[in-house]
Amino acid sequence: MLFGLDGVEIGLIIVFFCLFGGILSGFPVAFAIGGAGIIAFGIIAALDSAGLLVHQAIDTGSAMYQNLVSSGVKPDSISIFRYPDLPRVAESVFPGGWETAMDRNVSFVVNRMNERVLAGQSIETLLAVLMFVLMGITLERSKIANDLLTTMARVFGPLPGGLAVSVVVVGAFLAASTGIVGATVVTMGLLSLPTMLRHNYSPEIATGVIAASGTLGQIIPPSIVIVLLGTLAGDLYSTAQEARAQSAGCSDALTYLGEPAVVSVGTLFQAALLPGILLALLYALYAFGYALMNPSKAPAVEMGASSGEPISRREGLTWFLGVPIALIGGAFLLGSVGIIGSQNLHVDSFTDVGANASLRTNVDDECKASMIELHGQEAWDAAIAQQVAIDDAGGVKESRKLSQEEIAERVAAKAEAAAPIGVGVAVLLLLLSVTLAWARGTSPSSDPRPLIIGAIGVILAVIADIVLIAPTSSSGVTVLWLLIPLAITLYGCKEAAIRLTKNELIRVVFPPLVLIVAVLGSILGGITNPTPAAALGAGGALMLAAYRKLREEDKSGKVVIWSTFAVIISILVGVNFDLRINQPEVSFESWVAFFVAYATYLYAAFGLFYSCWTLFRSGVLTPVVRETAKVTSMVFTILIGSQLLNLVVISFGGEDYIQQFLKSFDNEFTVFLIVMLVLFILGFVLDFLEIIYIVIPIVGPVIYGGTFDPKWVTIMIAVNLQTSFLTPPFGFALFYLRGVAPASVTTGHIYRGIIPFVLIQVLGLGILWFFPSIVTIVPALIPN
Repeated sequence: MLFGLDGVEIGLIIVFFCLFGGILSGFPVAFAIGGAGIIAFGIIAALDSAGLLVHQAIDTGSAMYQNLVSSGVKPDSISIFRYPDLPRVAESVFPGGWETAMDRNVSFVVNRMNERVLAGQSIETLLAVLMFVLMGITLERSKIANDLLTTMARVFGPLPGGLAVSVVVVGAFLAASTGIVGATVVTMGLLSLPTMLRHNYSPEIATGVIAASGTLGQIIPPSIVIVLLGTLAGDLYSTAQEARAQSAGCSDALTYLGEPAVVSVGTLFQAALLPGILLALLYALYAFGYALMNPSKAPAVEMGASSGEPISRREGLTWFLGVPIALIGGAFLLGSVGIIGSQNLHVDSFTDVGANASLRTNVDDECKASMIELHGQEAWDAAIAQQVAIDDAGGVKESRKLSQEEIAERVAAKAEAAAPIGVGVAVLLLLLSVTLAWARGTSPSSDPRPLIIGAIGVILAVIADIVLIAPTSSSGVTVLWLLIPLAITLYGCKEAAIRLTKNELIRVVFPPLVLIVAVLGSILGGITNPTPAAALGAGGALMLAAYRKLREEDKSGKVVIWSTFAVIISILVGVNFDLRINQPEVSFESWVAFFVAYATYLYAAFGLFYSCWTLFRSGVLTPVVRETAKVTSMVFTILIGSQLLNLVVISFGGEDYIQQFLKSFDNEFTVFLIVMLVLFILGFVLDFLEIIYIVIPIVGPVIYGGTFDPKWVTIMIAVNLQTSFLTPPFGFALFYLRGVAPASVTTGHIYRGIIPFVLIQVLGLGILWFFPSIVTIVPALIPN
């Protein structure tokens, strides 16, 4: 044994130093990781061939080992850490020789590249990375942060520490818009840091709040970290739980757990929402509290009045809060009494399959004991009772095809029980009503008659839906009856939109807010997965940037505006009409709806190409595409290089050695705490991408193979990785900010400034540790 260390331990040390040296070498990290793996493998192979690396493995043929197995201890749980007194046998770290290990690694690299980069199941999810990067860089180049910072500074500036609070708000906003940490930190550093210093803000609080707020893009959806972690977490959790079920004596994870061992990126986005908001609130509370304790270092600043019409507090509370809350509350009240509800008359052609028992009960004794230990005796007894009842009723009822008479009866029953006002119509009218209310609050002195006419249109639409439109009415008939009321409403909303654009806060916040709602709403609501939503976000960002560029050039942006409406119309038509024209019989209204949807789709595509041309001729699109290609290429190259490094660690038994060490602890909280502490320490020297692709695959089978909720585990890791941007000496957010900070701001100022925010992130981890429901409550409430 070299230096008294086990050969595997020396191999892990060699890999770490090669990786660390590669990062410090100055080569791009994406290539340094793969190079570190190749160099480490060569060094370990040379030492192994020279007989200098010896692994002290457990002698599985010894009497002590056999006695342990005979006593009921499973071989998988026997390790040198748990049973250090077991007899050992010296063997090479490459049991079959380094040549065999290299051949195996080459074939594994090719297979993993094919599975995870070229044509595997996760490639569709990884495409979301490309779209989100394009969306983020486009919005960053459209100067959205400039307007947001100016506007929020006017809103929060008069408060103690108001500029710092405004930076946190804009950081959270940009996190939900872009998710690109570097772009956010650089942009806010250029725009807000000079302003804060000019108004006598301490360099420490100014730099700390900018660097910390920029990292919110790591956790607030849509987050690239969540996408990358999610693609790994899904595979790791499924595989680990299958192994756990096999160890428990059950056939598969579904039998053992009673539910599929699945976790998706969309679900993780839902889980990350509240933790992201929690961190933003903690940052803002710290900035406000710091200002109260040190008023001279974070003073209140009056940034100038808004360009909009002065609004009294009474008018603001009435039209911006009171009326919208009353409208939304009234809609919920009508929904609770059945006046607003579903009018869907869709009936399946087959009957429902009979319900199974909550747990599978036809298992062997070993699996039964494991399931009782996991779920409890009460849950097992309930499943037994359910299965007995099912068997007494003749077993699980199979699905059968319904007759036309049965289908007609079910449709009639649904129509009779349907609510008078459909949910879709109610939501549309509610949005239009809130728009009218906000417009009234924005300009109280203007003529209210157009807004009153719009309100009358809303009332007429409600009456038409109740009196003239039945649940059995076709979509075409519904549109005809609502055409005139909606035209009247839109007349008022047109005037409302003009008034709203005169308010600086609404004009600046509303366009990106709509984009955020469209992207996140479709993901969090379970409507679609992240990749189509990211494509929608990228297209919307291009159109938004083009509109802003046209306005800067004093040109009309009507093409972009009408293209946006075309997208909305095509979506509404696609949701409410049957566009399948390849059926044997197609109704006239389906043909009309198809051509309307097709025409709006073509116009929307034209608007997108027009937006791209506008950005291209103005010199914006080329750097956006170039930067997107650079970031995406870096991510995928790191993915490939990390696979090579992982396979090197696996080939000499390093992965198994680390997992055995973690499994030697009986308390899985202790194991997870150790992993989190290691990740936190690694964040000082490694970027989040290296940690995700190198460390998580090694420790993942252990931390995802226990009883913890995989959503909670993943979000805890994501929040922990967020600190890697702030912790010196290699915190990337610190480098970004150092590059744009004035000479008066020293590196010491930046390092001292981020310390409280690193502690806040640790506090956030502690809150999530003791209150895991913060992570799990949103996915539990939203259907997936």
